[in-house]
Amino acid sequence: MARYAKSGELHIAYIVEGSGPIDMVWVPPWVSQVEYLWSERSMAGFLRRLTRFARVITFDRRGSGLSDPFFGAPTLEEQMDDVHAVMDAAGSRRATLVGTLEGGPMAALFAATYPERTEALILYATFARATWAPDYEWAWPAKEREEHMAEQVAHWGEGRVVRGVAKSEVNDPEFLEWSARLERLAASPGTIKRILDLIGEFDVRDVLPSIRVPTLVMHRRDDDFIKIEHSRYIAAHIPGAHFVELEGRDNVFSVGNSEAILGEIEEFLTGDRHAHEPDRMLATVMFTDIVDSTRRAAEMGDTGWRFLLERHDALFRRALERHRGREVKRTGDGFMATFDGPARAIRCAASVAEAMGSLGLEVRAGLHTGELEVMDSDIGGLAVHIAARVMDRAEPCEVLVSSTVKDLVAGSGIDFQDRGAHELRGVPGQWRLYAVN
Repeated sequence: MARYAKSGELHIAYIVEGSGPIDMVWVPPWVSQVEYLWSERSMAGFLRRLTRFARVITFDRRGSGLSDPFFGAPTLEEQMDDVHAVMDAAGSRRATLVGTLEGGPMAALFAATYPERTEALILYATFARATWAPDYEWAWPAKEREEHMAEQVAHWGEGRVVRGVAKSEVNDPEFLEWSARLERLAASPGTIKRILDLIGEFDVRDVLPSIRVPTLVMHRRDDDFIKIEHSRYIAAHIPGAHFVELEGRDNVFSVGNSEAILGEIEEFLTGDRHAHEPDRMLATVMFTDIVDSTRRAAEMGDTGWRFLLERHDALFRRALERHRGREVKRTGDGFMATFDGPARAIRCAASVAEAMGSLGLEVRAGLHTGELEVMDSDIGGLAVHIAARVMDRAEPCEVLVSSTVKDLVAGSGIDFQDRGAHELRGVPGQWRLYAVN
């Protein structure tokens, strides 16, 4: 739950998580709402990993999220006052500052101005100047940036920002929905326009040589939202800065190969890098999918299809709760879920297929039982791939299971029809599959 620090006359919302020996203040972009950030799987998983070795302090910048609105253009000095206020309220005397996107320039200025309160500085995918200059040619030209920002404001709240900063997630409807709501919770279109105009004036290039705290700079090599040249410049102008080029194209740190970023941060701050060993468990994995969804969506239009999907999701989650299943994530027009018993998984899948018929939808499902790797709120392992490939073989309105599932529910009264042996794409060997009657 967010608490509030007093910065002058303004209230700044912040959250403290973890109890590690290192205090870490994350200086966020303005597109933030501290409580809602923790509701997204990859973001929560990333922040939770940091709490294994640090006390993580996140906050909403003045004018955004749960912090007080601010009319006008807050100076970098006023924004640094907010960091002071949050650190004081959280009882932090010295902290490592982490700056991303437009949080980077203010974090760099804070580290240069207040070294007595800055243990270290970590900058990821950020910039020293927001617009083109003769000696800073990789930034957006002012006119091009203005046009791009006008487009963002015109479609604010629709989730368009994510298409530039998290390209690997653009086909995940749940992530897109979360991102669109984050925009709306962070700021109104009028407020974000003032903020975007302000960001365009940022230039802390002259500050960089004055930074005297240990500094780590990171950037993904193929990020085309914020080009890697920004971070190369920063690292070259901060004395002793350690620069790491990472693989990938996502700008958002929590998607893509986030483990590489976490490893660099942990090693930089603690001297050790602990591989995150996944927990392992036996479970039944279920994948579902709406048959012929593209055609149905085209026939119904965006509004009608969105309404139908909402009813589909509600019915699915009701069945999941009834059969003690756990939703893992959305997968296109379906879900991935796990169960602690295969019979419950089969009965849930059958009830989902039947319930969707009342909506005029045909749903198929695939199930497999095996050992899973559990990392934060996600799962992995061969069992997940097998379940997905089993679903690919299912007919409309059919629940298809592997022989492993069939054998484990012997005596349950569930009947099956043998569908023969199949090769499953990407999975070695042949697999005998069975349809639930």
